[in-house]
Amino acid sequence: MMKAVKIFHEESKWLLKYKNDKVTPTMEEYTKIAFATTCYQMLAIASFVGMGEIATEQAFLWLTNTPQMVQATCLICRFMDDIVSHQFEQQREHVPSAIECYMHQGVSEDEACRELNKQVENAWKDLNEAFLDSQRCIPEPLLLRILNLARVIDLLYKKEDGYTNSTHTKRYLVSLLVDPLEI
Repeated sequence: MMKAVKIFHEESKWLLKYKNDKVTPTMEEYTKIAFATTCYQMLAIASFVGMGEIATEQAFLWLTNTPQMVQATCLICRFMDDIVSHQFEQQREHVPSAIECYMHQGVSEDEACRELNKQVENAWKDLNEAFLDSQRCIPEPLLLRILNLARVIDLLYKKEDGYTNSTHTKRYLVSLLVDPLEI
């Protein structure tokens, strides 16, 4: 939690620099902070709570070291969110997204989106590989928690910002909970 607060404070400094001086962070600077602001590591830790004896101290230590599964999930979350929400976010005071940071390196918006989508695709491969590799030391039900966090993001941000525009998400929830398919 303390790490997240420090990162959000750093992000607020960016907003001031971007707003006042039009300073755009590099992609390296951006990803270092932006991945942390997803709070996915904290969500993953919280999701282990209540899992009983399989959530061992070893599992929590593994998670606090930001394993490849968490890194890939953070990338998927941040870049998918940025791709679908960057235009709306720039209409209000907001820090630059990955799209703006990438464009600042001299590419078009379309090229930036294509490249970030490619990185998301590669992160899914990394996530799946890490899921299989990590089963040797971490119980599968715990790994599924992290994988499912990425799946939720894929649902929320596949075509539009389903977090901000909840009508998009409402359709999925209705089909899942109100009008489920009969089996």
